[in-house]
Amino acid sequence: MRNRKGFTLVEIMIVVAIIALLAAIAIPNLLRARLAANESAAIAALKTLASAAHTFRAGNPSYPEGFANLTSAVPPYIDSVLGSGTKQGYSFDFTGDADGFEASACASTYQSTGVRCFYVNTSGVITSDDPGAQTAVPWDGSAATALD
Repeated sequence: MRNRKGFTLVEIMIVVAIIALLAAIAIPNLLRARLAANESAAIAALKTLASAAHTFRAGNPSYPEGFANLTSAVPPYIDSVLGSGTKQGYSFDFTGDADGFEASACASTYQSTGVRCFYVNTSGVITSDDPGAQTAVPWDGSAATALD
C-alpha cells in the first residue's frame, strides 16, 4: 500500500471549474450594481448642484456662472470633488446666468461607468436620456424621462 497525500489532477480541475462558474455568475452582477451606484451618485450630485445654485442665487443677483462660483465661496456651496467636474465615473457640466442654470452629468466611459446622461435646470426636475442613446437631451425635455 502506498501512502498518498494531496489531490489528483481531476479533483483540482473540478474545483477550478466550480470557481470559474461562480465567478461567471457573480462578476456581471457586481458590474451592474456598480453602474447603478454610479448613476445614483450622479443623480444625487445633480440635486446638490441644483440646491447649491438656488442657494447661491438667494444671496446674489444671478445664478452661478460655473463651478468656480460654487467652490470658491467661503464656505463653499459644493465640495471640490464635484467642483472639479468629475465624480464617481461621471463628467459634470454647469452653466448659469442671471435667468437660470443648466447642469448635466454623463458617463465618463460609456457602459463602464454608466449608460445614461442626466440633466437638471432651474426648474429642479432631473431628467435622463434613453439608455444607450449617447446623445444630449434637449433642455425642453422632449426626449427625456423625468426622474423622481
